[in-house]
Amino acid sequence: MLINKDNLIKEFGFRTSRSGGNGGQNVNKVFSKVELFWNVAQSQIFNETEKNSIQHKLQNKITKDGFLQVIAEEDRSQLRNKEIAIKKTFILIANCLKIEKPRKPTKPNKTAIAKRLNNKKKVALNKINRLVKWYL
Repeated sequence: MLINKDNLIKEFGFRTSRSGGNGGQNVNKVFSKVELFWNVAQSQIFNETEKNSIQHKLQNKITKDGFLQVIAEEDRSQLRNKEIAIKKTFILIANCLKIEKPRKPTKPNKTAIAKRLNNKKKVALNKINRLVKWYL
């Protein structure tokens, strides 16, 4: 499915804060950490089944209020962190909307069965030989 990224970005909300970690004095004065919030249930872009799929697969990243929360603080630039958060969100949404192919159950072929049984016999013989040597 093609996602209209421009309309989806309009639904996002952003909050900035001071980022922890390296950066010296820059960390103490620049609000470079970006938190992206998106209310999945109120989205106008996706239908109900897509929303349910997103909510189910991303339930660990969705708050009790129903907001998907993505945090980016990798870069020292607020703008770059905002781009990273948007990119992460698009990747998460795209992975949720992928339709997985059902697994076709298969049976092992005759050679695989024979190989497994021969291997079991060899292991059993090794154990028996160990016991015989121990008793002697």
